[in-house]
Amino acid sequence: MGGTTFFITAAGKDAREAFQSARDQALYESGHGGYTGTIAEKPSFTYIHHPDIKDRLPTVAEVSELSERLIGADDRRIEDKWGPAGCTEVTTQHPQGTKRWFAFYGWASC
Repeated sequence: MGGTTFFITAAGKDAREAFQSARDQALYESGHGGYTGTIAEKPSFTYIHHPDIKDRLPTVAEVSELSERLIGADDRRIEDKWGPAGCTEVTTQHPQGTKRWFAFYGWASC
């Protein structure tokens, strides 16, 4: 089977809740059969700080760019389609202001 890349944002009180929400939604939309090419295939995530931004949270666009660089460089933290997804908190605000937003990205089996 092959692999494909994905990039998705999700909200939660923390990264764990956002990951579970994104994974549950992907399982609902793509089914539980495996090989969906989505975050549904990821068992966990690893937090990755944006190396170029120190004094604020990055935007979704900045993290999208970062994810493309990491994927293109076969970064070992996210290169395994069966391993963890990358995770970076982003500045996007939830309408109610009670949740934080996170971007998840990497390779997934398809």
